[in-house]
Amino acid sequence: MMTRQVNDATLALIKQWEGLRLDAYRDVAGVLTIGYGATRGVRPGQRITAAEAEAMLRADLERFEATVERLVRVPLNDNQFGALTSFAFNVGAHGFGTSTLLRRLNAGDYAAVPAELAKWNKAGGRVVAGLANRRAAEAGLWVRGDFVAGNTVAPQAPPNEAALQARFAGYATVAATAAPALSALGAVPQWVGVAAVLAVGAVALAVILQRQRAAA
Repeated sequence: MMTRQVNDATLALIKQWEGLRLDAYRDVAGVLTIGYGATRGVRPGQRITAAEAEAMLRADLERFEATVERLVRVPLNDNQFGALTSFAFNVGAHGFGTSTLLRRLNAGDYAAVPAELAKWNKAGGRVVAGLANRRAAEAGLWVRGDFVAGNTVAPQAPPNEAALQARFAGYATVAATAAPALSALGAVPQWVGVAAVLAVGAVALAVILQRQRAAA
């Protein structure tokens, strides 16, 4: 099966933050780099063409696309997959594979990803503005709504808040029906039973909406 590939939004993000350099240089961490952040086999004084830089980027991305696909055990939409691929491309497969970000995501904590991305903003022990801005861009891509399936993820429907509101209205009807029984069992006024059931329903609705918005 072909490895999943990043979408155009991800490719544009990576090119923007890596920048195109046709002459070999040392990045903020002192690593010899060329093209769009390529580091493998770079020689001092090396010079390449724009076409060669594009080919090197595509080859490098294949490795990190495969890394993300292999290590992430929960479904990802295209933008989520792209944000993680950009992150892994920047911090390396080992950094991504041993990160708290990956551990929390695989535990189902999608909402933790933006904050975990923001922690990776240092080079040589110092906060670097460019890295902080890149992490913010990746977090923005992560939370962007995208309901178009990738080549390994089934399509997802957008959150339907109207349906959830209707469900809550149903809870209110149930509460009104159940309140006399609750009152009789607990020797409390009927309005207390209604309020208790409605409160539980409201909390459940808020949690569902928050999780769906976080996953959008």
